[in-house]
Amino acid sequence: MKIDQKLQAWIDARKRYGLSHAQVQMARELGLNPKKLGSLANTKQQPWKAPLPVFIEQIYAKQFKRSQPESVISIEERARLQAEKKAARREAKRQARASSDCLWPAGE
Repeated sequence: MKIDQKLQAWIDARKRYGLSHAQVQMARELGLNPKKLGSLANTKQQPWKAPLPVFIEQIYAKQFKRSQPESVISIEERARLQAEKKAARREAKRQARASSDCLWPAGE
């Protein structure tokens, strides 16, 4: 299964910054850009910044008034669900075309 490029960026960010699935989902719900997480991350030269996982949890709690999302789904699981949904839509569309072809013969 090929993973969408947008979701792949989140997988790479999760590995690079040591984020959990819940923290990635929080960041996505907050509308953060996975390519810009480096500017939010703490470095040795910026000791006043909170570590990135803590920062995401703090702004999520402030925005949504809860500590974690109600249901946590990993990026890989989300990609699998999207692929299944797309395949089901494609199959339904194919069946609809097949049934409409039977109602209207092409030669008449």
